[in-house]
Amino acid sequence: MQYKANHITLSKWAEEDRPREKLQLLGKQNLTDSEILAILLGSGTRNINVINLAHSILSSIDHNLSRFKTIKRKDLLKFKGVGPAKAAYIFAAIEFGNRIHHAEKPAVRKISTSADAYHCLKSSLTGLDKEEFWVLLLNKANRVIAKKRISIGGISATIVDSRIVFSCAIENLASSIILAHNHPSGNLKPSKADLDITQKIKEGAVYFDITVLDHLIIAGNDFFSFADEGMMR
Repeated sequence: MQYKANHITLSKWAEEDRPREKLQLLGKQNLTDSEILAILLGSGTRNINVINLAHSILSSIDHNLSRFKTIKRKDLLKFKGVGPAKAAYIFAAIEFGNRIHHAEKPAVRKISTSADAYHCLKSSLTGLDKEEFWVLLLNKANRVIAKKRISIGGISATIVDSRIVFSCAIENLASSIILAHNHPSGNLKPSKADLDITQKIKEGAVYFDITVLDHLIIAGNDFFSFADEGMMR
């Protein structure tokens, strides 16, 4: 899309170019990221129209939408034309999208490799500024039943209660599980705490006839697999 001069207000645009009208005429799938954000913002300022304001905000995160997960209120308020109310609309939309995403049952797929598990969990564990611990629940055929978030921690650690892991597995009749957590630091090397919790859950799972297949550490667009490194024996 070509952006019009900052001083040209949306009321002077062709109807099919205005975000709200375009949404009604052509459908949501035909809106650009800037146009969707512009609808949330509602208006620009005297010196910058709402489309260019939205484009400026997206440019500040290199148009990488996953970075909206970690954007701060103060970052949005730096833009002239974005006040507390508009920032609240944006954060509410982000949270609503997150809740919809986490409520979706993952597509039934068979997990045959650590890469399969990574791709299933990647969207839940990338772009976060805090550690989260998740579990992937599988049936006897290694097909995904569900993925569940177990805990949220701080920048460098999260406390994991193995009883919650086992409870999720039992409630969903899982035959096996894959553990996963993220490292916001980008370091893929497992810590002693990572090794300890993996061993603890492995040993406890035996009593419930549940197999712990792997533990993934996800950082950015890469991952570390305990199973691939022979650490699940």
